[in-house]
Amino acid sequence: MFEPRPQNQAIAALLIVSAGVFIAASTLFAKALGGAAFGPSLHPLQISHGRFLFAFAAIVLVAAARRPRLTRVHWRLHLGRTSCGWLGITCMFAAVAYVPLSDATAISFLNPVFAMMLAIPFLGERVGRVRWFAAALALMGAVILLRPTPASFQPAALLALGAAMVMGVELIFIKKLTGREGPFQILLVNNLIGLCIASLAVLAVWQPPTPAQWGMLAGVGVSMALAQTCFVNGMARADASFVAPFSYATLIFAALFDLAFFDVLPDAISVAGATIIVAGAVLLAVREARLKSRS
Repeated sequence: MFEPRPQNQAIAALLIVSAGVFIAASTLFAKALGGAAFGPSLHPLQISHGRFLFAFAAIVLVAAARRPRLTRVHWRLHLGRTSCGWLGITCMFAAVAYVPLSDATAISFLNPVFAMMLAIPFLGERVGRVRWFAAALALMGAVILLRPTPASFQPAALLALGAAMVMGVELIFIKKLTGREGPFQILLVNNLIGLCIASLAVLAVWQPPTPAQWGMLAGVGVSMALAQTCFVNGMARADASFVAPFSYATLIFAALFDLAFFDVLPDAISVAGATIIVAGAVLLAVREARLKSRS
């Protein structure tokens, strides 16, 4: 059994915001790798392989220093969770090569909405009117971001939507794992299985990266490992209703990175869609927290 972290809202907020920086950085590296600025563009499967390779290496180094005590591993849950996580992140890396980072990031925030819907058949949860309204609001924002007109529709945005759906399934597995294993063990096993899956998937599309691309692949992996670590520890130090709004700072960092490195400024449609998605997601998070406090 693992001991709960002491509650500290200030540290929790800082950790969640830091996770947002690292998540935005990982998608920035992925977007650069999907282009041709540093050599031939890499396939999303190869980018996701680099993400798991270097994330696992970083976590193993930490494990060697900390020597954590591991408990019984629930392999089936981990396999389901990691399969969804690998597919979701691969779709996300494919999407950011063609759409603004802020748009793809905003659409990814739909994953708790899909998780709520899937919790009905898989977890037997009941969903009230407020939660359905929050879900509908967030989905309306996604429709705006998809720009469903012949002149402005972005097919690549559907990859980000698919990533959000798959990551919603991943959240179901995470809920089942919560309380059964410690956070560090979950990170370690997740990245081990992810590396195995990604190593098999990349064989068909592998190409030798340039030295600069190796550096950016390392950036993707280490950034994701740091993001996971900050997020897990932040969630452990405060209630979900408190930390949830801070996670949306990722959108700000994604937009700043897009502007600084790709000279892309979010337009009015992007701002409107992202705002509506965040409003729906925050409403859902607050409602979930209130329901949890009553149980």
